Amino acid sequence: QVPLKESGGGLVQPGGSLRLSCVGSSQFSVRIPMAWYRQRPGKQREVVATINAGDIITYIDSVKGRFTISRDSAKNMLYLQMNNLNVDDTGVYYCNADTSASWKNDYWGQGTQVTVLS
Repeated sequence: QVPLKESGGGLVQPGGSLRLSCVGSSQFSVRIPMAWYRQRPGKQREVVATINAGDIITYIDSVKGRFTISRDSAKNMLYLQMNNLNVDDTGVYYCNADTSASWKNDYWGQGTQVTVLS
């Protein structure tokens, strides 16, 4: 299995924006229910946003109105536009399937670090 690959993280001032990207592979289509996850310092990994096969989208309350999940199925890409970032958004961001099935563990990538400067 080829792990998913995230990119687009970086250092940003509070109020700034970043756009994260995630590329699938021949073994992994982002057309399935997908999610962006993050692991903030000292905390467990959490779901940030989901998009199901019918493009129904959900967000956790803390990012509603600031983050936008989207995908380009033709390019096999998943995106997370993050605006008005704050220090609580600092963490490592990952993409993966939105499922509790164990096969998901084969596809965790390295993630991309987002640091919002304090």
